[in-house]
Formats: sequence, structure tokens, C-alpha cells
Amino acid sequence: MLTISRELHEAIIAHARKDHPDEACGVIAGAAGSDKAERFIPMENAERSPTFYRFDAKEQLKVWREMDDRDEEAVVIYHSHTATEAYPSRTDISYASEPQAHYVLVSTRDPETTDFRSYRIIDGEVTEEPVTISE
Repeated sequence: MLTISRELHEAIIAHARKDHPDEACGVIAGAAGSDKAERFIPMENAERSPTFYRFDAKEQLKVWREMDDRDEEAVVIYHSHTATEAYPSRTDISYASEPQAHYVLVSTRDPETTDFRSYRIIDGEVTEEPVTISE
């Protein structure tokens, strides 16, 4: 189960809405081994695409080094889908390389509602998990 603060939940949604019609992406870091999402790190979609995202390699290296220096890890890896539901695509599944991470997807296809879902993706197996939003 993913437990995330209302502030971080809203930050992910705001980033996804801001970057629409392109996919947004980023990370929420937390203390290594804690499974606690704490530090919001919006990242650039190097593809600048409405159907695909990829972290910029230099930015990703910088962010992952910073997390290492702070004894953090990627607790949440998020991105948006602009025209489909918030469910991992085959590409998303093939790129999922952080087994401890919660993979959050936000659908921005409907401007009136937000589909916010979380998954564990391990060895190509996708499991949806409940999301609890805390104050």
C-alpha cells in the first residue's frame, strides 16, 4: 500500500496537469528502506511526448547521486498518461527497474477528473495497490 501526503499527491497532479499534453514524470524520494514518500522531485520528460516519457540521463544521474548522498531512494516513480487510463503500458513495465518503488500513474485525459493509481512492478508483473492520502 502507498501512503502519501495530500501535499505530495496534489504536487504530482499539478505537475501532470502543467505538462499536459506531454507526459510528466518525476520521483518522490524518502529515507532508504523507509517506504516513506517525503521529497518531491519533478523531472523533465526528455522525450517531450504525449505518449512516452524518459528521464533525461544527466538529470537522472544527478538525482540518483543526490539521493545516494542523502541516504534516500526512489519511493515513488511517477508519470502521467495524457490520453489513456492510469495503467502501466508495456513500455512502462519494461522500464520498471526499481523493485522497491511505487509506480504512480496519473491520467490527465479528462480535465474534470484525475485518475491516480499506484502499482508495484517486479520482474514484469504488475500489481495494483491501494493508495492512502494522509494529512
